[in-house]
Amino acid sequence: MAFSFQDMVEEARLSARALIDYGEHFFSPTVRLGVTGLSRAGKTVFITALIHGLTRGGRFPVFEAYASGRIARAHLAPQPDDAVPRFAYENHLRALVEERRWPSSTVDISELRLVIDYQRPNGADRTLTLDIVDYPGEWLLDLPLLQKSYEQWSAESLALSREVPRAHLAADWHAHLAMLKPEAHEDEQATLTAAKLFTQYLRACRDERFAMSLLPPGRFLMPGNLADTPALTFAPLDVPAGRQAPEGSLWAMMARRFEAYKDIVVRPFFRDHFARLDRQIVLADALSAFNAGPEALHDLEAALSGILDCFRIGRSTFLSSLFRPRIDRILFAATKADHLHHSSHDRLEAVLRRAVARAVARAEDTGAEIDVVALAAVRATREAQVAHGRDVLPSILGTPAAGESANGEFFDGNTEVATFPGDLPEDPEPLFDGTDAFRGLSTQAAEKSDFRFLRFRPPKLEREGTNEPTLPHIRLDRALQFLIGDKLA
Repeated sequence: MAFSFQDMVEEARLSARALIDYGEHFFSPTVRLGVTGLSRAGKTVFITALIHGLTRGGRFPVFEAYASGRIARAHLAPQPDDAVPRFAYENHLRALVEERRWPSSTVDISELRLVIDYQRPNGADRTLTLDIVDYPGEWLLDLPLLQKSYEQWSAESLALSREVPRAHLAADWHAHLAMLKPEAHEDEQATLTAAKLFTQYLRACRDERFAMSLLPPGRFLMPGNLADTPALTFAPLDVPAGRQAPEGSLWAMMARRFEAYKDIVVRPFFRDHFARLDRQIVLADALSAFNAGPEALHDLEAALSGILDCFRIGRSTFLSSLFRPRIDRILFAATKADHLHHSSHDRLEAVLRRAVARAVARAEDTGAEIDVVALAAVRATREAQVAHGRDVLPSILGTPAAGESANGEFFDGNTEVATFPGDLPEDPEPLFDGTDAFRGLSTQAAEKSDFRFLRFRPPKLEREGTNEPTLPHIRLDRALQFLIGDKLA
C-alpha cells in the first residue's frame, strides 16, 4: 500500500516521542528491552528469573559485568509509565518458588523498571536503567496489517486456512463463509457469527495438538476490554479481486471494522510501545512445534520471519536516537532447553537458527546484531543416564504437571520421573525442506509420536540459610550478556 498521509502523521508522532525519550535519557542512560514470544513461550518466567537473579544474587558466570563483581546492586524502581500496568513480579515469583506452578500467560502489555548500579572497567561509577516491556507476540504479528488492505488480508487468511491441518479446524467457519455474499446488504448478525466462528478456528489452531503460530489478528485470542466491540467483530470474506466494496454492503462493513482494528489496536501499540524499544528478545517454544508435527514447525518459521520483518532494526546512531529509533540487538531464544539433555541443546539451537535464517539474511546489512540461543530461564529438570535394554539413554528427571501423560500413564503432579523425549536431528534442514516428515500429535496418538515433550512443574528449591533460593537456569546469563553486556562496559 502507498505511503499515506496518516503514515506521515504517525512518523511525526514517533519523531516527537523519540525526542522526548532522548531528552529524558540523556542524563540517565536507559535501555528499553522488549520481551515477547508466542503463546506459552515463557515470557513471564524469563522476566521473573532475570529480575530475581540480578536483585537476589543469581549465578551468571557468562554475564561479565555481574561475574566480575562490577555490578554493585540492582533494584526495582517505581513503574515509569502511568498508563501501562506494572509487571507483577512478586506474584509471579511466589507462584514459581512457593506454589511450584508456572505463572499465568501474558495477555496484555506490562512494564517494570530495574536500576543497575555498576562500575565501568576504568573504575567510574555509573547507573543503567533497564525498562523491561512485556507484550504478547500475537500483537507483534498484527503489525504487518498496517500495510495491508482488508482485501489482501482476507485473501491471505483464507489461503492459509485451506492448508493442512488448518482446513479441518476451519470447517465450521468455512461452511458459514460459503453462505455469505460480500455484496449483500450489511448484516450485524451474520458478522457476529462470522467473527465468532473465525475466532474459534484461531483458538483451535493454537491447541497443543496443532501448535500453530501464525494467527493474526492477535486481539481475537486475547481481547481484554475490547471484547464484543465492533473493532473485534469482523472476519475474512471471499471477495473478488480488483473490485471495490459496494457502499452499505457486508463487504464494506467488514472492511470498515478491519480499518478500525488497525486504528484502535495496532497503531497505538506500535506508536506508544513497540517503536520505542532499543533491544528485543523473542522467545520461541520450538518443542511444542516438535510435539505437534512438521506443519507446526513450518508455521513457527513463518511466524518468526514475520516477527523479524516487523522490527525497525539497524545500528543505533545519534540521529536515529533523535528521530527514528531502531532496535540494534535482537535475540531469538528457544525456550525449555531443560526438557532436553544437554547433548541436544546445540541441535535445538540449530533448529531455531534455521527457522529464522531467511529473515536474518534480509537483515544482515542493517548493522543490527542478531543471535540465537537455547535456554531455560528456570530449569525444571535434572539430567540422568537411563538404561534401556543394552542402550543407555541421555534422559531428564523432573516432576510432570498434573494431567500430563506418557505411554498411557497419567501423572499426579507430585511424582518425579525419568523420561527420554527423543533425539533432535543433527541436521535441521530436512525438517524444513519436507524430506523428514516426522510424526506429531496433529496426526498421531501421543504414544506413536516421534517426539513427546512433557510439561514439568517448577523445581523444588531449598533455602540457603536465610537467603531466598536462587533459580536454576540454562544460559540466562548468555542472554543477558548479549542484550545489555555492552551497556555495562
